[in-house]
Amino acid sequence: MSTDGSDERPLTRAELRALRAAEPAASAPAAHGTEADTPDVGRIAAERPTSGVSAPKADSSEPAPAPEADSPELGPPSAPDRRFTLALLSVLGVLAILAGVLGVVSLVQGPRLSAVQVDPAQAIESSGTRVILTANQTLDPIDAEQVSVQPAVPFTVDAAGRSIGVRFTVPLHDETTYTVSVAGVSAAGGGEPTALTTRFTTPASQIMLLQRDADGDDTIFLSDLSGEKAAPVFQHPRISDYRATGSRLVVAVEEDAGSRLIVMNRDGSDQRELKLPGEGYVSSVQVSDRAGLVGYSYSDRDLDETSGRASVLVTQPLSGAGEPRIATVGDAEVSVADWRFVPDSSSLLFIDFDGALSVEDPTTDAGAQPMGTAASILGVNRGTYTALVERADGSFIVLDLTDGTEQPLPPSDPDYGDAVGIEALPVGTLRHIVQRDEEGMPTGQAVVRVDEQGAAAVIAEVSGTDSILQTCASPSGQYVAVTTAPDLANNAYDDLLLPLPTTMHTELIDLVGDRTLPTLNGFDISWCRTAPLP
Repeated sequence: MSTDGSDERPLTRAELRALRAAEPAASAPAAHGTEADTPDVGRIAAERPTSGVSAPKADSSEPAPAPEADSPELGPPSAPDRRFTLALLSVLGVLAILAGVLGVVSLVQGPRLSAVQVDPAQAIESSGTRVILTANQTLDPIDAEQVSVQPAVPFTVDAAGRSIGVRFTVPLHDETTYTVSVAGVSAAGGGEPTALTTRFTTPASQIMLLQRDADGDDTIFLSDLSGEKAAPVFQHPRISDYRATGSRLVVAVEEDAGSRLIVMNRDGSDQRELKLPGEGYVSSVQVSDRAGLVGYSYSDRDLDETSGRASVLVTQPLSGAGEPRIATVGDAEVSVADWRFVPDSSSLLFIDFDGALSVEDPTTDAGAQPMGTAASILGVNRGTYTALVERADGSFIVLDLTDGTEQPLPPSDPDYGDAVGIEALPVGTLRHIVQRDEEGMPTGQAVVRVDEQGAAAVIAEVSGTDSILQTCASPSGQYVAVTTAPDLANNAYDDLLLPLPTTMHTELIDLVGDRTLPTLNGFDISWCRTAPLP
């Protein structure tokens, strides 16, 4: 091996020792005449390092590897090592400079959006949906006055860390682009304030509608508002009632042994039966989307004056995971004349057979809370926990369910007469009015929209021969569905437990825009929270 310095890498001390030990063996005559014969390695073996690593052949052109146990002193770095070190230092320097520049830019630009979460489809179905804006850095505290939503809707704000949550307290309109802006947003570490803005568009509404057929199966259809894309999702010879949530469909059907309650996905798939309290009949089916509950009025099939349960109020999970639970007042099961789920909660508002009005949350042990007496529940407002109630004396009130306070329902201007039914809107009410002649005979019916100031306008009316059976608003109050039975005197009734006219039409009305919507065959649109009364 050459030691004249022509190698690029200097030899270590261990390699020099191995080289000097090999030189005598290289100069001595071969034992059997040629260099190609195996050399005598006895002397090298005697000087073998204590690590046990063998020395190389004397004529090897490769340097011997350093013994593992030795810690030889290293010479100066080779040219490739120096080039690698310089390149590494250069890269680290550039990264440090970039980090500093980006830090300065971040301070100058202020916070920016890194993610947005929102479910537009759920936003048109229920109140309480949220849009969450996430910034690229921790933020200073955010005040609700910094947030704006266009088109305007009521909302609340909660913010922490890098996230700002905007919760809509009412459902949103369909096919509408909403802009959420947060002004004057500053990073917790300082820097220039900036505005965070996001936009999202809600989808078109989908509805369900029930059609009964005296000669075939009753059918629940899923459709757009035009009715042109209707598709059947569930069929049965006798569908008595149904309700829909954002993801599920609950159907009550009548059979010889009594009612069955079937829950499924909105497209009709994954059907499964819910257990009832016994063999009997189900009516007044309602759902709480927020709590995942179904509620209904239940009566035993074998019922007489001395035995059996009549119109008890039952709730149970839509998932089928829990047993049916019967509402009680004190320790006694209660029979109800009227009831409602309180929107955006799991609470029940009900009137028992004695006329007592109570509110109860079946998911707690607090028990029923008395709210006076009442003749009927006209509706419960979304997002405000207030109910429209007819008291036993015939007066109409707005009842605050959180503290029991009440105030009179404002009269309408002009005054179209007393309402026989009221549907709560996010702002104002819809009132079903029956017009009568001097002898008290009905001459016509109308649906009147009344705003918060009492200003009234007729949105639908029928002649004296027709009858309005059901009025339901879409979750946001954007649309209204008015179900009528034409020529009621000659419109035959079916033979279900709660019989209804065999011919019914549902007129769709746009309350916000000027869109012309169709009249559909069927009734009990999925916007309705309760079934029509016979």
